[in-house]
Amino acid sequence: MRMRIHRSLPRSLFVIFLASVFPLVAACFPKDDNSSVPIRLGVLAFGTLNWEISVIRDAKLDKAHGVAIEPVPLAGADAGKIGLQGGRLDMIVGDWIWVARQRERGMSFVFRPYSTSHGALIVPGDSLIRGVADLKGRRLGIAGGGLDKNWLLLRALARKTDGLDLDRDMEKVFGAPPLLDQQLRQGKLDAVLIYWNYAAKLEAQGYRKILDGRGILQGLGIKADVPALGYIFREDWAKSNAATLAGFFAAADEAKNRICDSDEIWRKVIPLTRETNREIQAALRRQYCAGRVTAFGEAEREAAGEIFGLINGADSGAGLPEGVFWPRFP
Repeated sequence: MRMRIHRSLPRSLFVIFLASVFPLVAACFPKDDNSSVPIRLGVLAFGTLNWEISVIRDAKLDKAHGVAIEPVPLAGADAGKIGLQGGRLDMIVGDWIWVARQRERGMSFVFRPYSTSHGALIVPGDSLIRGVADLKGRRLGIAGGGLDKNWLLLRALARKTDGLDLDRDMEKVFGAPPLLDQQLRQGKLDAVLIYWNYAAKLEAQGYRKILDGRGILQGLGIKADVPALGYIFREDWAKSNAATLAGFFAAADEAKNRICDSDEIWRKVIPLTRETNREIQAALRRQYCAGRVTAFGEAEREAAGEIFGLINGADSGAGLPEGVFWPRFP
């Protein structure tokens, strides 16, 4: 039976969630007294970017690298994109596929790799779902919206390997990760396609991973490990603020390394995970650190072009636009 239903989670629950979380996020970031012009950085309430900003502030890495950061809490990934497009934000963390599509429309956004950690397709431990084909007729929760990279890639894989059109052959529920997590635990969803940090928590509690973004890419025949997430900003803004941007990247990269290399620093970050289970804490740190980007070159750019072609369809003729990736890495 083919289902075309597209539902959203109760708005009241979402509003309650935001009202409870945003004060906690804001409290983690005291006002920066650095005199330089701040980078207005969009931050998801449930994102690991919060960890890094906290370390940067605590260790005064912003001052050491001559940069000021103004975190702006976001209701969701789409809010960040809207804020960036409208000029209310200077930078967000998102995926390069969105950047590529914006450049097709003449927008000058660019992508600088942030993490190779991928979202994952998660089901209850006793679920009968064993592969992508088993999603037919099921109810799938999808984090990030209809243009999320994981959703686009999963659709491409289902089309290639099983001849399945997931857009019409199952029921879709788009929503924020915390709400999808809750719905899965309550048995209201058969599976979730969710961000890596939520996937790590669920796995540590007995839920089962069908595959993650890296597995999807391998199923599509992509060998290079293309970073799923990156910093997104305007090319003209970057050129006008080259020193500020370089200082931010230096501070952010140093913060990542401190989180992974120092147990003392990690203990300070743990409260931001809002997890008391040590196994979950360890899983979050392990996957976060495994996602650090150490290299990005021609092989990854070529693989990105292949991925973009698969998402658009082999007969679309649309290649990867020029200038998607910020040329200066690391």
